[in-house]
Amino acid sequence: MLTADHIVHTTCPYCGVGCQVDLHVKDGLIFRVDGRFDNDVNHGNLCVKGRFGYDFVHAPDRLTRPLLRDREGAFNCASWDEALDLVAGRLGHIRDQYGPDSIAVLTSAKCTNEENYLLQKFARAVIGTNNVDHCARL
Repeated sequence: MLTADHIVHTTCPYCGVGCQVDLHVKDGLIFRVDGRFDNDVNHGNLCVKGRFGYDFVHAPDRLTRPLLRDREGAFNCASWDEALDLVAGRLGHIRDQYGPDSIAVLTSAKCTNEENYLLQKFARAVIGTNNVDHCARL
């Protein structure tokens, strides 16, 4: 039986509910996920995704750095500052040339409520658009 080198307390990445989980880590790999009992959100319970859907963390093809496409169409690693500057510049150009409502922001159920709030504030206060949508609407 594996025993954890350490346990990481975190929030499940699968929806905006905010279930609290313990990631059991051995030799740098997550081998088990448990629901935390010390909160009012999930009381130790997890859905099947939260309990067993953590294998993406160790996927060999997972992106860990920004990639920018060059003129020939090949992707090259870039720094976060370089990638964010490029995106900010292009969004500003599109907004200035075509107006703020030419841009829409799609948020995610994998984001926390706080992250989704920040994305809609960014859309409204920085871009100047109310075009915000979310995949978990009812």
